[in-house]
Amino acid sequence: MADITGGTGEPDGIDDWAPTGIDVSKPSIARVYDAVLGGKDNFPVDRAIADQSQEIVPEIGDVARYNRDILGRAVRHMAKSGIRQFLDLGSGLPTVQNTHQVAQSVAPDARVVYVDIDPIVLAHGRALLAENDNTTVVTADLRDPKTVLNLPQVRKFIDLDQPVGLMLVGVIHHLGDDEDPDGIVRTYLDALPSGSHFLLTHFCASSPDALALEGALLTSLGTGRFRTLEEITAYFDGLELLDPGVVYLPLWRPEEPVEEPLTVGQRLMAGGLAIKP
Repeated sequence: MADITGGTGEPDGIDDWAPTGIDVSKPSIARVYDAVLGGKDNFPVDRAIADQSQEIVPEIGDVARYNRDILGRAVRHMAKSGIRQFLDLGSGLPTVQNTHQVAQSVAPDARVVYVDIDPIVLAHGRALLAENDNTTVVTADLRDPKTVLNLPQVRKFIDLDQPVGLMLVGVIHHLGDDEDPDGIVRTYLDALPSGSHFLLTHFCASSPDALALEGALLTSLGTGRFRTLEEITAYFDGLELLDPGVVYLPLWRPEEPVEEPLTVGQRLMAGGLAIKP
């Protein structure tokens, strides 16, 4: 999506476009991601973390794009497979290849619900989706699946008796082990009918640089848990993983040949797409 802020102004060193009530001294996951992608909807505190991440993994901007690319390929596959409703949890700020754009390019009647805890996501999303009757943005905490699934705004767009495309793209790694990410994922999946699809991408503990970045994010952002390929694959237990399984993002159904060995950045995230039997 195009930037809707008209750029940023920093007369006092702090951007002046923030919605009322936003604490610009605290970093936001959505805004740090936006900064990594080169967006404008972020503040100095967010950009500082993005810059620090780039110092550890210079390819971090490419990693963010790999994450958007797999979202596009997977959503396109789901839409072509007949999925007509998508629940995008922890969706972040609007950027290129948004879920509704990809899904509705295949099936114009596809319905999409974006869920994010950051109120800035709601402010930007509502403006951008004002003329899209099949898409909505909800401010909610994905860590409370039962509440999210029963929100009136969600139930208006998502029929839990029909297959759903459930998406947790670059978000579960922001939940610590003490927050029971496995249980949260399982609660969402248990609520969905057979034929639903599940897309998940996750930071991967694939190299010393990855572990260094984990330490930096946990210190500066407070979240960013890197898990092994085996731990990431476990989120798909009981589902039918589609080929090629859980792999580093550039290797998931690439549209162009991928040279190996992969770089540190190419191995920084892994993910997969599965079907609920």
